[in-house]
Amino acid sequence: MSVTELYSRYTRVWIPDPEEVWKPAEIIKDYKEGDTVLHLKLEDESTLEYSIGPKDHALPFLRNPDILVGENDLTALSYLHEPAVLHNLKVRFLESNHIYTYCGIVLVAINPYEQLQIYGEEVINAYSGQNMGDMDPHIFAVAEEAYKQMARDEKNQSIIVSGESGAGKTVSAKYAMRFFATVGGSANDTSVEEKVLASSPIMEAIGNAKTTRNDNSSRFGKYIQIGFDRRYHIIGANMRTYLLEKSRVVFQADEERNYHIFYQLCASSSLPEFKDLTLMSNINIYHSDTVCYAGVKEIHQVSIFKVIASILHLGNVGIVSERDGESCHINRDDTHLHHFCRLLGIEQEQMEHWLCRRKLVTTAETYVKNVSYAQAVNARDALAKHIYAHLFDWIVEHINKALHTSTKQHSFIGVLDIYGFETFEINSFEQFCINYANEKLQQQFNSHVFKLEQEEYMKEQIPWTLIDFYDNQPCIDLIEAKLGILDLLDEECKVPKGTDQNWAQKLYSKHSKSGHFEKPRMSNRSFIVVHFADKVEYQCDGFLEKNRDTVYEEQINILKASQFQLVADLFNDGKDAGPPSATSKTSKINVRAAKPAPKGHNREHRKTVGTQFRNSLHLLMETLNATTPHYVRCIKPNDFKESFVFDSRRAVQQLRACGVLETIRISAAGYPSRWTYPDFFSRYRVLMTKKDMTIGDKKQVCKNLLETLIKDPDKFQFGKTKIFFRAGQVAYLEKLRADKFRFACINIQKTVRGWLQRIRYRKIRKSAITLQRYGRGYLARRYAEMLRLTRAALICQKQYRMVRVRREYLRTRRAVITIQAFTRGMFIRRLYQEFLLHHKAMIIQKTIRGWLVRKKYLRARYAAIVIQCFYRRVRAKRQLKQLKIEARSAEHLKNLSVGMENKIVQLQKKMDNQSKEYKTQNEQLVVTNTALGSEVTKLQKEVETLRSRQTAGTQVTSLQEELEKLRAELQEANAQKKQIEEEFSNEKQGLEQVRKDRVEELEKENSLLKKEKEEMNRRIQTSNQGDVSQKEIRLQVELDEERQRYQNLVKEYSRLEQRYENLQEDMSSTKFHPGHRRNHSNQSSLGSDSNYPSINMSEAGDTDDTIQQVEEMGIEKAAMDLSVFMKLQKRVRELEQERKRLQTNLEKVEELSKHKGNEPKSSTSEDDINADLAYNSLKRQELETENKKLKNDLNELRKAVADKASDNNSSNELQEGYNLLLNQLKAANEELDVRKEEVLMLKTQIVNSTSKAQDWGYLNEDGELGLAYQGLKQVARLLEAQLQTQSRQHKDELEALHTQIELLKDNLEKKQEMLDHFSTLSPEALVEFSVQQEITRLTNENLVRPYLRYNLLYMMVIIFLQDLKELVEKLEKNEKKLKKQLRIYMKKVQELEVSQATKSRPELTRQVTVQRKEKDFEGMLEYYKDDEALLVKTLITDMKPNAVSATVPCLPAYILFMCIRHADYINDDQKVHSLLTANINAIKKVLKRNNDDFEMTSFWLANTSRLLHCLKQYSGDEAFMTQNTAKQNEHCLKNFDLAEYRQVLSDLSIQIYQQLVRVAEGIMQPMIVSAMLESESIPSLAGVKPMGYRNRSSSLDCESGGPVGYTLQALIKQLGQFYTIMADHGLDPEISQQVVRQLFYSINAVTLNNLLLRKDVCSWSTGMQLRYNISQLEEWLRGKNLHQSGAVATIEPVIQAAQLLQVKKKTSQDAEAICSLCTALSLQQIVKILNLYTPLNEFEERVTVSFIREIQNRLQDRIENNQLLVDTKYTFPVLFPYTPSALSLETVHIPASLSLDFLTRV
Repeated sequence: MSVTELYSRYTRVWIPDPEEVWKPAEIIKDYKEGDTVLHLKLEDESTLEYSIGPKDHALPFLRNPDILVGENDLTALSYLHEPAVLHNLKVRFLESNHIYTYCGIVLVAINPYEQLQIYGEEVINAYSGQNMGDMDPHIFAVAEEAYKQMARDEKNQSIIVSGESGAGKTVSAKYAMRFFATVGGSANDTSVEEKVLASSPIMEAIGNAKTTRNDNSSRFGKYIQIGFDRRYHIIGANMRTYLLEKSRVVFQADEERNYHIFYQLCASSSLPEFKDLTLMSNINIYHSDTVCYAGVKEIHQVSIFKVIASILHLGNVGIVSERDGESCHINRDDTHLHHFCRLLGIEQEQMEHWLCRRKLVTTAETYVKNVSYAQAVNARDALAKHIYAHLFDWIVEHINKALHTSTKQHSFIGVLDIYGFETFEINSFEQFCINYANEKLQQQFNSHVFKLEQEEYMKEQIPWTLIDFYDNQPCIDLIEAKLGILDLLDEECKVPKGTDQNWAQKLYSKHSKSGHFEKPRMSNRSFIVVHFADKVEYQCDGFLEKNRDTVYEEQINILKASQFQLVADLFNDGKDAGPPSATSKTSKINVRAAKPAPKGHNREHRKTVGTQFRNSLHLLMETLNATTPHYVRCIKPNDFKESFVFDSRRAVQQLRACGVLETIRISAAGYPSRWTYPDFFSRYRVLMTKKDMTIGDKKQVCKNLLETLIKDPDKFQFGKTKIFFRAGQVAYLEKLRADKFRFACINIQKTVRGWLQRIRYRKIRKSAITLQRYGRGYLARRYAEMLRLTRAALICQKQYRMVRVRREYLRTRRAVITIQAFTRGMFIRRLYQEFLLHHKAMIIQKTIRGWLVRKKYLRARYAAIVIQCFYRRVRAKRQLKQLKIEARSAEHLKNLSVGMENKIVQLQKKMDNQSKEYKTQNEQLVVTNTALGSEVTKLQKEVETLRSRQTAGTQVTSLQEELEKLRAELQEANAQKKQIEEEFSNEKQGLEQVRKDRVEELEKENSLLKKEKEEMNRRIQTSNQGDVSQKEIRLQVELDEERQRYQNLVKEYSRLEQRYENLQEDMSSTKFHPGHRRNHSNQSSLGSDSNYPSINMSEAGDTDDTIQQVEEMGIEKAAMDLSVFMKLQKRVRELEQERKRLQTNLEKVEELSKHKGNEPKSSTSEDDINADLAYNSLKRQELETENKKLKNDLNELRKAVADKASDNNSSNELQEGYNLLLNQLKAANEELDVRKEEVLMLKTQIVNSTSKAQDWGYLNEDGELGLAYQGLKQVARLLEAQLQTQSRQHKDELEALHTQIELLKDNLEKKQEMLDHFSTLSPEALVEFSVQQEITRLTNENLVRPYLRYNLLYMMVIIFLQDLKELVEKLEKNEKKLKKQLRIYMKKVQELEVSQATKSRPELTRQVTVQRKEKDFEGMLEYYKDDEALLVKTLITDMKPNAVSATVPCLPAYILFMCIRHADYINDDQKVHSLLTANINAIKKVLKRNNDDFEMTSFWLANTSRLLHCLKQYSGDEAFMTQNTAKQNEHCLKNFDLAEYRQVLSDLSIQIYQQLVRVAEGIMQPMIVSAMLESESIPSLAGVKPMGYRNRSSSLDCESGGPVGYTLQALIKQLGQFYTIMADHGLDPEISQQVVRQLFYSINAVTLNNLLLRKDVCSWSTGMQLRYNISQLEEWLRGKNLHQSGAVATIEPVIQAAQLLQVKKKTSQDAEAICSLCTALSLQQIVKILNLYTPLNEFEERVTVSFIREIQNRLQDRIENNQLLVDTKYTFPVLFPYTPSALSLETVHIPASLSLDFLTRV
C-alpha cells in the first residue's frame, strides 16, 4: 500500500507536543508525494499546517484503529511506535484503571499509588494453572508462567523487576513471592513460605528509606532464590544483596531521611527494655516478632538494637578542632561517646584516642599521627557506615540460615528487585553503579528479546533476516573493560595522594574519543556517559573516597576486642578464624605464606567497592543467563504520588529507560502482528469470495486472500501455525474490513429504501391498472371479433400448405436413411474383422504361455517332492533306530521306579502297624462288650430278686426320690452360679436408678426452661408482631452459618484424620512385621513333648467344688472381664444342653444294644461294632464342636487382653506378659489341632480297614500299588493339615497384631470425635451429654476397675486362663458322671415300665431325623464374630457399585443394618460397637483409595445416608416413627441407643458429600471456561480481535494443538452423568439437589471470575453466547425437575453479567436500568465489566468514563461485599433431611452373587 493511500483524508496521526509529548490530529486533505505541508485538524477543531521534509520532519506516526486501543498487549497494535504505546498505556491506566499491560515478553506495571483489591487469595487461585495469554495482564500471570515453565521444562526461572525509585518494584516482587508461597506451599509444616514473606519487612526496615521520589525506597538490590523440590513445593530460599547505600547512614539530602530502623528504634525508646539505649522517641515502634520469626534470636535482637543505637550516638560525638588546625580532640565528658562505647562493649579511652589519630606503618618503623578535624569527621562517618554495612550483611546471613534447608533443591525461581536507571541533578558514585548495572541488564534483555524473536521465526519456519537492535556493549566496555572507568578509578585509589580531579583528567585523556563518553563544556570535575536511556553527567567529587571505603584498622581492632560476642563476630576476618557457628563444625586448615608479607593498611578492604560490585554483578548475570528470564518493568506515572494521574513526559522517560520501547522497536523491525490461521479466517472471512469459502483448507484460503489483498509479498509471511505481518498491515486489513462492512451497510440501506418506494409505486400502479383495465376491455372485445374471422381464413391456408410440404419432406428423408444404412454397415463390418483377428491372436498367446508356465511348475514340484522324500526317509530311519535301542533297554523302567520302592516299603510298614493297632482295639472292644454283657445279666438278676422282694410301686418311689435329690443338687449349683448375675444386675439397677433420677431432674429443669421460653416467645410475639419474619430470617442465617462452621470443622477433621493416617502408614512401614514360623512335619508325634502344660482331665472335680473354688478366688480374679464371665455362663448353659442331647443319643444306642442282645452272638459282635462306630462318630462331632467354640473363646480372650494392653499404654512388662500368654495360647491351639488330626487319621484308618482288599486289589496282582496309593493319600492329607495349621498360626499372629493396632486407632478416633462433638453442642445438649458421660464413666469404673491394676494384670490373665480350663474340665467330668448315673437310673425305670409289655414290639432300624420348622424371617441377619472381617470385606472393601446395580438401591446399607439388628436382638454390645466401627473405618479407607472416583463416592454417600436413616427410623424414637408401618415398628432396636453413632455417621456423610463435590468440581473445572465462554454455541456470532505476543504463551504446546476445547453440550452431558449416577445409587433427591446447586455455584464462580479477568471475552457477542449457554443449563434443570433446587439463584450473577454486556451503556436511562438490573453484582464487579467491555468492530462504541462514574455515583450507597472475585472454594452447608424407607426389612433379598452365604436369616 502506497504512502498516498495511507495519508489520505480522515486519516488520524500523532504529532509531537512539548507538554503531552504526543497529541492526536486528523488529516483534512489528501497527501501527495512531494508536498511539504500536511493539513491537519486538532481535537479542539483548530487547523494546523504541519511541515514535513526529508530532513526536518518525517511523516507523522499513524494512529491505530479504535478497536485496537486499550489492548492487553502492546504488540497487538498494528502501528508499533512510541505514541501508540504511550496512548494505549494511558487509556488503560486512566479509563479502565488497569495498571498491568503486556509488551511482548515484558509486563509493564504502573504504580497506581492506591490499594487495589486485585491481590487476594481468590485472585491467586484464579490465575493459578491458567495460561498467560488467557487472562488479563497481572504480576500473578508472570509468576504462574515462571512456575509452570519450571515444572514443565525443569529449568530454573528468574523474574527481573526493575524501575525507578517509587515505581513499585518492591511491591511487585513481594506479590510475586506471595504467589509462589501460596501456589508452591511447603509440603510439610516448616512454613518456609511464611518465613520468605516475613523477611520482606525486615529488609525494608534496614534497607529502605524515604527519598524525594518514594517514601519507602529500596536503597539496595536483592536477588531472592526460592528453592523447590521435585514436587515443586517450596523448601527454602536464599537472598543476595547488591550495593547498599551506606552514605545515607551519615548524610541525607533535603527532604530525605535515614533508614527506617533508626526512626523505629527511637520510637521504642520509651519502653523499659530500651531505656538503656538512651534514645529519643518521635515515630512509630518497630515490632521485633518478625525478626525472631526470620531466624534472629532474642538475645541477638538486643545486641542488634544496641549496635544501631551506637551508630546514632557515634554520629553525635563532638570533635573539637585544635588551634593549629592539624589536630583535634574529643571532650572527656562527651556522653554520646560514652554511650557508644558502653553499647558496643569497647574501651572508651582507646576509641577516643584513635578517633583523632591514625597509625602510619613503614618498612622501618610505625608512627602515630594526629589528624585534622575534617579527617576525623570523615573517619567517624566511615566507621559508622562500616558498622552498619557489617550489621546489614550479618542480618542477611542469618535470614538465609533461617531459610536454608537440608533437602536437596531440584529447581529455583529467582526474583530480582533491583534499582532502575537513575539520573539526578547531582549524580555520584551510587548512581554510576546503578546505571552500570542497568546497562548490563539491558544488554541481557535485548539479547533475550532478539533470541525469542529468532526462535519464533525458526519454529514457524519462515525466512528471517538479522534485526538491527541497540547493542550497548561499547558503553559497558567503557565502564568495565581494561583501562575503563572502573580500572582507572581503582588505579587512582592505589596512588597515595590520588584525587578526584586527577582521576577526571585521566578519563578525559583516555576516553575522549569514545562515542559514549563526553566532557562537559563548563566543568573539569565531571564527565558524561551516554547510556542506553539517556546522557548522565557524573560529579567526580567523592568517587575515590566512596570507592576506597576507607576505615582505620585501629578502630576495627578495637571493635574486634568487644566484650559482646555479636560485635566481635561482625568484624572478625572469616579467612583467619570463622565465628563460632552451630552450622560449621568441621575443622578448617589455615594455609600461611612461606614468606611473611608486609601488613597492609586494611586487609579487609583491599578490594574496592567498584571491584566488588563488578564481581557480584558478573555473578548475577551468570545466574540470570542460566535461567529463563521474565521481565517486569515498573513505571512511575507522576512525581507527586497522586493516585491514577498520568504524566506523559515522565512515563516516556521511563519507557525509554527500561527497554519497553526497544522491545517495540525490535518487534516492529520484524513481523510484529501474528495471527493463527483459524483466527484470521474468522476475522476476515468477510473479505473472501464464495469460491474461496468452498475450499476446505482454511490455510490455503488465507493464503489466497492475502496474495489478493496485499501485493507486496514482503509485508507478510506464512508460518506453520501463524501468519506474520509487517507493521501497519493489520490496520490496512481492518480498513478493508471496515470498508466492506460500510459497503454492506450501504447496500442494506439501499435495499430498504428501494423496498419502501416499490410499495408506494405498487399502490399507484394498481389504481392506474384498474382504470386502464375497463377501457382496454371494450377495445379488446372489438379486436377479438376481428381476430376470430382472420383466424378462420388462416387455418384454411395453413392446412393446404402443410400437406404439400410434408409430402416433399418424407420423400427426401427416406432417401437419406437408405444411404446412411449402407454406409454404416460397411464400416462396422470392417471393424469387426479387425477385432476378430486380434482376439484369435490373444487366444493363441494365452494358451502357449499357460502351457510353458505349467510345464515349469510341474518340473519344480517334482524336484521338491523327491528332495523331501529322501530327507524324511533319512530322519525316519534315525528315529526308528533310536526307538529300537530304547525299547531293548530297561533303564527307563528303572528310572520310573526310583524312590517308589522305598516309599512303598515305608507305607507297608506303617499299614502293618496300623493293622496291629486296629486288632488291639478290636480285642479291647470285645472285652468291653463281654463285660457289659455280664453286667447286664447281673443287673437282670438283681432286678428279678428286687421284684420278688418289693412291689413295683415302692421301687418307683425310691427311684423318683433319688432323681429329686439329684435335681435339687443341680438347682443348688445353678443358684450358686447365678449369684454373680444377681449382684451385677443389682448394681446395674442402682446405676440405672441414679441415671433415671438425674435425667428426671434435668427433664424437669428442661420443662421449666421450655415454659419460660414459651412465655418469653409469647410476650415477644405479642409485643413485636411485625419483626417475626426478620428474626426468623436472621435465625435461619445464623443456623446456616453455624452449620457451615460445623461442616468446616468436619472438613478440617477429615483433613487431620487423613494426615494422621498418612503418618500412621509411615510408622507402620518402619515397624517389624512378624514372619512365618514353619512347624516340623512330624509334629503329630510330638504331642507329649510340648513345653507347655497340657490339660489334665483327671484333676477336675464335680460342679459344686468348682463353684466353691470360684467363690474362694473372688470375682476379680476369677473373671477379669464381666463380659467374658457372662460368656462363660452362657457356655455352661450350652454344655448343659449338649449334655442332655448326648444323654438322649446314648439312651437310644443302649436300647438298640439291649434289643439286639437277644439275637445270635454272630450278629451281636457286628452290632456292637456298629454302635461303637456310631458312638465314635458322635463323639468326634462333639469334639469338633467343642474345639470350634474353644477357639472362638480364645480369640475373644486374646482381643480382651489386647484391649488391656492398649489401655495400659503398652508398658514393657505388660507387653512381655502379653507375648508370653499369646505363645502359650498358640501352643495349646497347636496341640488341639494335632489331636484333631490324629482323630481324623484314626477315622480314616478304621474306615479303610473295614473295607475289603478286593475293592482296589484289581489294580495289580498283589495289591501293593493300591496300598501305596492309599498311603500316599494319607500322607498328603497329613501334610495338607500341617500346612493349614501353619497358615492358621500365621493368620492368628497377624490378627492379634492388627487387632492391637486397630484398637489404638479406635481409641484415638473416639477421643477426637468426643472432643469435636463436645465443641459443637448447644448448652442444653451439653448438659445432657455431660450427664451421659458421667454415667458412662461411673459404669466403666465399676465394671473395669480390675483392668487398672497394671502390676497384677499378667498374673490375673494366667490365673483366669487356668481357672477357665479347670472349670471346663470339671464341668465335663461332672457331666460324664451325671450322664452315667442318669443312664443307670433311666435303665432301671425303663425296665420296670416295659416289663409288662410284649416281646414282639417293633424296633427302629434307622435313625429318625426330625427337621425343625423354619421360623418367619424377622429382618435380621446373624453372623459369627470371626466372619465380621469377611462381612466388611465383602460388603464394603471389595464392593463394586455395578455389583448391586440391578438390586434394591442402598442394599449394603440394609444388610449392615439387619446385622446390627441381630446384634441388638442378642444384646451383644461389643458386636454392635465392633461392627459399626469396622464399617465406618472401612468406608473411610474405600473413599481414601477412590478419592477421585465420583461413582464410588456417590455410591457410599447414598449407602451411608441410608444407614443413618435406618438407625433413625428403627431407633424407637417417636419422632422418627410417624411414617413407619406396624411391621416396621416391630423391627425397632430393643436394647441399645445408637444416637452417638448417628452423629458419627452424620459427620461421615458430610465428609463424603464434601469429597463428592470436590471430585465433581475437579472433573468440571477444565470444562467450564471453554464451554461457557469460548465455545461457539451460536455459530458465526463471536468475532476475533487482533492478538499480540501473549495470545498463546510459551506455556502452551503449539505442536500438540494446545488444550482441549470443551463445548456446552459436553458440560451438560457431564452434569447429566453426575445426576444419573446419583439417581441410580439411590441417593436422596434432596441431597442430589444440593450437589447440583453446589456445582452450579462452581460454574458461576469460575465463569464470572474469568469474565472479570479477561478483556477478550467482555463483548456483546460473548454476552449473547453466555446468555444462550445459561438458558441451555436452565432447560437442563427443568428437564431433570431441578428448577426448585436453588441452582438458578446461584448463577444469577453470571446471568446479570451477560445482560450487562448486552444492554445499552450510553445514557442516564441506561445507567438507571443497569443499577436496577445488576442486583447480584457488586459495584466493583459492575465497574470492572464496564472497563473491560471491548467492541469487536467499528460500529460499537466504548463505554465512556463519565458513564462509569455515573454508575459509581448511583451505587455508592449500596451495602455489599467489596470483593471483586467470587470465592470458588465456598461450599454451601449441606443438610441431610430425614427420609424413611418404605421398604420392609423382611422383604430384602440378598443375591447369591454377593457371596454372603455365612449370613443366616433370623
